[in-house]
Amino acid sequence: MRSIPGRAALAYLAALVTVAPLLWLLFSAFRPASELYDPGWPSELTLSNVAYVLTEVPFLRYLANSAFVAVTVTVIALFLHSMAAYALARLSFRGRGFAFASVVATLLISLPVILVPLFIVVRGLGLVDTYAGLIVPGLFNAFGIFLLRQFYLGVPKELEEAAHLDGCGHWRIYWHVILPLSRPMLAALAVLFFLANWNSFLWPLAVAQDESLRVVQVGIASLQGQYASKQHYVIAAAMLAAIPTVLVFLLGQRWLVASLKTTGLR
Repeated sequence: MRSIPGRAALAYLAALVTVAPLLWLLFSAFRPASELYDPGWPSELTLSNVAYVLTEVPFLRYLANSAFVAVTVTVIALFLHSMAAYALARLSFRGRGFAFASVVATLLISLPVILVPLFIVVRGLGLVDTYAGLIVPGLFNAFGIFLLRQFYLGVPKELEEAAHLDGCGHWRIYWHVILPLSRPMLAALAVLFFLANWNSFLWPLAVAQDESLRVVQVGIASLQGQYASKQHYVIAAAMLAAIPTVLVFLLGQRWLVASLKTTGLR
């Protein structure tokens, strides 16, 4: 029991180290340009940096694009992944093991490896410089299918057998039994999917050259080149882009931790 205060102090110290960069970003966004790199407390706080980014730069458009893409991908991906995971976990069909192995194998392939062939396919479909080009390639996520499949394997089969006795087919079992039980896991995956798509940079940079389709991370990169000598504007933009990610994580961390604890338990 004597070690509990020491562990608590260590936990608070780790939390402080983790939060310190966010606090620095927050205060730097409201510092005057002349005091941007001063180590001490700023002499005054100003809203001019944030106001400039929101009024002189189409940053609200970048935020709206990122929000639309991230939310759309998250909603559609959760629906498709839950169906795929249910089929791989509960339905018996020839090649099920090979299909699951193929899905998991895609985790070994990173985006830079397939960037060129993926762009060629998207260009052939006429999806360059469109919202569909930003959304469709992000719908598949093998990690989400894997987590949901492991969760569905732990669902008691007696629930499905009882539904079968009541005359339910696979679709009704999936919709009325499996989905309600998997809400915590779906909520956790929603957090992960939203954060991943909100922070995506490489694919939006490649597929969307139109400035009206520019997402927030690409927008910040363009600001770094345009305002290389005015980093206080770049920091203000980074602070605005970080706010939705922090809010989503804080709202969904309970389901995220719970899903990581239960995944794989049979």
